[in-house]
Amino acid sequence: MLEGTGFVDVRIGEPVDTFGGAGGEANARAFDVSGYSFFARKP
Repeated sequence: MLEGTGFVDVRIGEPVDTFGGAGGEANARAFDVSGYSFFARKP
């Protein structure tokens, strides 16, 4: 999707625990949910 909007050199970062201490933490753990950073540049 990023490439379709003109971005290049798209990379996906390492998984990050974005739900630690949140109300939905147990559900996130049950479904192995993580957040990811996206890196890209627009020429």
